[in-house]
Amino acid sequence: MMCDVETDFLCVASIVRSIDDALSVAEAERATVSLRIDDVLARAAVTSGNDVDEYVTRDSLDIHHQNLLDTEISDGRLRLGQLSQNIKHFRFLREALLTRFPDFKMVSDTGMATPLLRSF
Repeated sequence: MMCDVETDFLCVASIVRSIDDALSVAEAERATVSLRIDDVLARAAVTSGNDVDEYVTRDSLDIHHQNLLDTEISDGRLRLGQLSQNIKHFRFLREALLTRFPDFKMVSDTGMATPLLRSF
């Protein structure tokens, strides 16, 4: 009986680790993309000028750069939205898994998983 419980535990632990790894990757990418968007916004602010009618006399090269920066900002924001959704889904999957296997507990301070065995 103990062997069966250990086998089940190892299977659940493997899935939880995979979900946690996916969460870590998605959260790290979200932080990186957010920093990148902030950087691009700062560069866009510098190239846009500060006159009220600056856009009228803007050089064609500056217009091209503004368009590239606008595209990069738009793409970054789209990716941030996708990552936020993925993170929500991964968290849901983790909670659903732990709900279905209530005897499974992770020891957070060591990163090790340990089975919680009920006495029947």
